[in-house]
Amino acid sequence: MPESPEHIFLSKTALEIMENASRSRLFGYTEGQRKRFDFSCDLKKDWSKVVAGQTLWRHGGDGIDKDLRTLLHEQDIAAAVYIARHESSNRARLAEVTQDYLKTMRESLTRLRVFWVPADFDADDESARKTVRNLLREEITKDLLLQVALGGLTPQDVTRFAASRRPGLPLGIMSHVKKHGYRNHRHTAKALGIDLNALKLETERLFVLGFLRSDSLQGGDYSVTDSGNAMLDICSRLHNYLHGSLGDGNKNEEFEHICKLLGIDYPSIPTTTRLLIGEAEIDIQNPTALLLQHVAQADADGSVDWSEPYFDLPSSSDPSTG
Repeated sequence: MPESPEHIFLSKTALEIMENASRSRLFGYTEGQRKRFDFSCDLKKDWSKVVAGQTLWRHGGDGIDKDLRTLLHEQDIAAAVYIARHESSNRARLAEVTQDYLKTMRESLTRLRVFWVPADFDADDESARKTVRNLLREEITKDLLLQVALGGLTPQDVTRFAASRRPGLPLGIMSHVKKHGYRNHRHTAKALGIDLNALKLETERLFVLGFLRSDSLQGGDYSVTDSGNAMLDICSRLHNYLHGSLGDGNKNEEFEHICKLLGIDYPSIPTTTRLLIGEAEIDIQNPTALLLQHVAQADADGSVDWSEPYFDLPSSSDPSTG
């Protein structure tokens, strides 16, 4: 059976949303070969995570079982995306199938992300296309990209990170751990040129917040988590903003959209705002202002290796790359 216009539009739109989001420069994007899936792509940072998906429009019933089996048995994908027509029969069948998988493939099921599209969607209607595109953009960014590309970072994580009373130090610690590892408190305090007690308290705080991990429940021998790396990347782009080099006109629409989903309204803080300790003129109840203060102070202290932006990579389907 040939693919419907709705099926084609939804599959193409999912890829466009992820490719456009990569313009935030928080991750790279490469479109993958379709092979067994309706769409697939590779999101890249210092890792590579494959996202693959199926689109359900005309077929239902056993087709749902087949789609999920195809998705969930693929071990190499980080996220299995299912874009489906919102009908009661489809929802009921999906619930039945996933209930079965809970018994046999619980871990694989955690990779599944389902996005429902109104049943009356008509791909020939320009207004409907715009509405559905906006709906998918919001949901895919929040429920897929923040989880996969940004390590599950949440607005609460950002607020708690920004609430540290030691401006710049959390970023300095994470940057040091990422580059050099963490041998022990004393060695790291000496390397960073900071008070030992302050280092202990801030490192333990980062561990509790989930930005650092350790094989020991008591801490020690730390490494940076996925959400910690995402925070470093976001702060690096905020560093670009403070230096007027975020993008054309110091603007980046996709980065701004992702930041707002995380509760970061950085355009509300002018780049001329005094942020450094001793001269700050910021609202200490404003998480965005406090986060920018961390960035500005770490920059002034020279304690962070700011990550470079992640740029688009050639598409695997581009014949010029062969």
